[in-house]
Amino acid sequence: MASSNPISLLTFFILFFFLLSSPSHSTAPVTTVEICQSATSPSFCRSFLPASLASVHSHCRFTLAHALARAHAFLGLVDAHLGLAPTLPTRIVSALHDCHSLAAANVEFISSTLDTVNNTTQLLPFYEADELLSFISALITNGDTCYEGLTVAAATTTSSVVGSVEKVLAALSYDKNVYSLYLSLFKMGWVPENMKAPGLPEGKHFRLRRGPLNLKMSPENRAYYDRLVHRKRPAAPGRRLLQTNYEAEGILVNGIVAVDKNGSYDYTTINAAIAAAPNNSAAGNGYFLIFVSSGVYNESVVVPKNKKYVLMIGEGNNQTIITGNNNVVDGSTTFNSATVVVEGTGFFGVNLTITNTAGAIKHQAVALRVSADLTTFYSCIFEGYQDTLYAHTLRQFYRECDVYGTVDFIFGNAAVVIQNCNLYTRLPLSGQFNALTAQGRTDPNQNTGTSIHNCTIKPTAELAASPATKSYLGRPWKEYSRTVYMQSFIDAFIDPAGWKEWDGTLNLNTSYYAEFSNSGPGSDTSRRVKWAVGVINATVASNFTVSSLLAGDQWLPPTTVPYTGGLIS
Repeated sequence: MASSNPISLLTFFILFFFLLSSPSHSTAPVTTVEICQSATSPSFCRSFLPASLASVHSHCRFTLAHALARAHAFLGLVDAHLGLAPTLPTRIVSALHDCHSLAAANVEFISSTLDTVNNTTQLLPFYEADELLSFISALITNGDTCYEGLTVAAATTTSSVVGSVEKVLAALSYDKNVYSLYLSLFKMGWVPENMKAPGLPEGKHFRLRRGPLNLKMSPENRAYYDRLVHRKRPAAPGRRLLQTNYEAEGILVNGIVAVDKNGSYDYTTINAAIAAAPNNSAAGNGYFLIFVSSGVYNESVVVPKNKKYVLMIGEGNNQTIITGNNNVVDGSTTFNSATVVVEGTGFFGVNLTITNTAGAIKHQAVALRVSADLTTFYSCIFEGYQDTLYAHTLRQFYRECDVYGTVDFIFGNAAVVIQNCNLYTRLPLSGQFNALTAQGRTDPNQNTGTSIHNCTIKPTAELAASPATKSYLGRPWKEYSRTVYMQSFIDAFIDPAGWKEWDGTLNLNTSYYAEFSNSGPGSDTSRRVKWAVGVINATVASNFTVSSLLAGDQWLPPTTVPYTGGLIS
């Protein structure tokens, strides 16, 4: 199949570099037809790969070279269209800005896989394989997000405007095929079959630890933090994790600033404090701590990609409140409607309340969007109605948090575990039903999914007083949607069918909706829809734990956040 754009000079040089730098292949050559039988789209695979004998690794390197060239070309294409911004409707321009951010991230994700794919033919150990699978999975999701945003924006404009973005949409469609093929070939060549997380001794899982966070910091930082935490004032209600233990194995803190909206500390806005964090900090250097005092912060907070390993601690639930009201009805894209956006690797949020107050009448209105790897939220509250928590991409963990919403209020295509949390379903608009989750997996090789583990699923008092309103555990937003509820309490307000169709029979035969060892009156599976996977056993359920789905035993221990790596025995 021919590309939707001619190969540029940049593309030629990238391909030339790959052909020169690829080492000899140690695996036996096979035909293109044989390789393509296992690809997600065999027909595209056969039209794309050279019709010659070669190893899986060689074909994957060829595809990688094209993927990188396509990613650069697409970024340039979006830039060119943004140059026409004065002539385009605001909604199209907003969607193009989202696409620019997503395209730039894709260039980085592909580049992060270069060394491994070009320099080894060995099967990878679990943690390295999971990381690269996460990056390649995010490539596809970012393209889907751009495509959907542009399509929604174009639907509200004239046909002449739609024609101006047709090249962008065509490029996205073609690039998705390339990225999907790259993911297929990478799994064939580098990922062990039935890949399992290595087991850890029981003591390595930080189970059910209560009390203060353990912090490891310099004497100067410690003195400043103590002044912030122990200043004389009435104790705020709600969960507080501000007391400090100084432990040799605590969270390593390297730098600290404080935010107070009244000007008592270093900054009056959260964004100003984020800007003060070092750029591209490495995990081994520790966290940059931002202490946010109690108050209502009405700002759109962004933790950009270059602000990595930021630890943001508030004063308590419903004490440190970050609020906004961006929404789709008033012109935002769903992607850019969030009150708080996290794109920096390793972000860790504690004791924060994040809300979107647009209300149910404004439809999609995100409180928190996370498009960052290795992110953790502990003892936080997320409040909204439709699309409250956007777990967009990569690996995410939520522990002891409260999430409030109505329609699809936990959605996205991250690998996400929500553990020991309270999920509160609110009363939606008249005529609406509630769906707690809408998972966005579009490729069967993506290592993504939503796992609800040891949580409590309940209605708010307002919804409980409206028994005619239907509520479901989730619905299949995309073709390979994947959601599992495990060892959770499900209250009686959940409809006995359990799961709701998205649009007729769309995605029913390819989605994955399962339950394991839940309790409560809403956990009875005897009347569940027939198209759901249904009840799974412990062996299958273990694939959706922190240790397996998130590879969490590698990156969660340095946060000292409590977590259960496997199933609860």
